[in-house]
Amino acid sequence: MGAAFSSSAEEGIGAESNDPLKAGLGEIPEGCVALVLINLDPPEICELARINRAFRQASLADFVWESKLPENYPSLVKKLFDGRNPEIGLSKRDIYTRLCRPIPFDGGTKEVCMEKRSGGICVSISWKGMKITGQLGNYKNHPFHTIAYLQQIWWLQVVGEMDFQFRSGTHSLYFRLQLGKPTRRHGRRVCDLDQIHGWDIKPVQFQFSTTNGHHATTQCYLNDPGKWVHYHVGDFPVDNPETMMKIKFSMTQIDCTHTKGGLCLDSVLILPKELVLL
Repeated sequence: MGAAFSSSAEEGIGAESNDPLKAGLGEIPEGCVALVLINLDPPEICELARINRAFRQASLADFVWESKLPENYPSLVKKLFDGRNPEIGLSKRDIYTRLCRPIPFDGGTKEVCMEKRSGGICVSISWKGMKITGQLGNYKNHPFHTIAYLQQIWWLQVVGEMDFQFRSGTHSLYFRLQLGKPTRRHGRRVCDLDQIHGWDIKPVQFQFSTTNGHHATTQCYLNDPGKWVHYHVGDFPVDNPETMMKIKFSMTQIDCTHTKGGLCLDSVLILPKELVLL
């Protein structure tokens, strides 16, 4: 439907037509079009850019895309684009496009990606960026290509930290875990559940603390074998996006009365509270 409308509109530009709508679309000044586009979501802007040249040129305006970027985007560009000055050589649309793709940093142990519609910044911390006490095996998996597999341990402690300038608002922190070992059988992806044990006896404790004085602690039993589960640790507010925040997080199960095993650790996720994890 959108393609048909676009085609019809373009045919009316520069050609004789009795349809006032077709003629009118080509006569709207680019500045007026841009003022309309600034109130739309990025996917809608891209769709309307296909109507004709005026819409396409208006969709490239810096002030349109700057309104879709996080308020602290200059700091993010310097951190994530190899120290590059955001005012040199990059349009605001270029910055928006690059931020919407996963960008690794800190030696590939962390990753940032911006949600297209809301402009929310999502941060992933790979298990490689954490200190893990336990017997590990490494296996291929998305998004960081390998995961940590804890085959059998008496006690577990996972700790990590990061410094980042989060945008204003409330953020949530999750651990991404799975009970069971990913493998292939007869060419199909399956999950080996044979080594899962010990996680239903005592709960695991998750916690985090931030330099702006917020902290959270939660305990829960690990369940849903064979599925990746996002365990919600808590939320924290950010008032000043220009302030560097340090956040420390951990996951522990230190009851040594029994062994436990068969657990995969992929990453820790930090994202705006309003975003829903699938």
